[in-house]
Amino acid sequence: MIMLSLEQVRNLHSKLIEASGGSDGMRSEPLLESALAAPFQTFNGVDLYPSAIAKIARIAYSLVSNHPFVDGNKRIGTYVMLVLLELNNIEAEFTDNDVIHIGLGLASGSMEYEQLLSLIFERLK
Repeated sequence: MIMLSLEQVRNLHSKLIEASGGSDGMRSEPLLESALAAPFQTFNGVDLYPSAIAKIARIAYSLVSNHPFVDGNKRIGTYVMLVLLELNNIEAEFTDNDVIHIGLGLASGSMEYEQLLSLIFERLK
C-alpha cells in the first residue's frame, strides 16, 4: 500500500489551509503520528485493518477524530482519504456533499469508522 509520510501530510495540510483559509499549525505531532500508524495495528499477528480501503478509512477517521492540527482536521482527513485512494489506484466517486458529510460526520461522532468504510465501498467504481 502506498502511504503518505508525516511530512507529506503536514505539507498537504499547509497547502489546504493556504487555499481554503484557517489557521495553519500542529496541535499535537504524536496525535498525527498515531493517526497515520493506527491502520497498521495487529492483534495476535493479524492485521486489524486488512485491506488498503480499510486502512485508508481508518486514517481518515483518525485524522479527524484525533484533531492533530490547530484547524482544518475535517478537511485534511477527507483530503488524505481521497489522495490515498487515488495513489493506491482505488477508483471511487464522491460528491461534494459526500465529502462534507464525511468530514462533519466524523467530527461530530455521528459517523463511525465502520460507516465511513461502508460509504467508501458504496462509492467504488
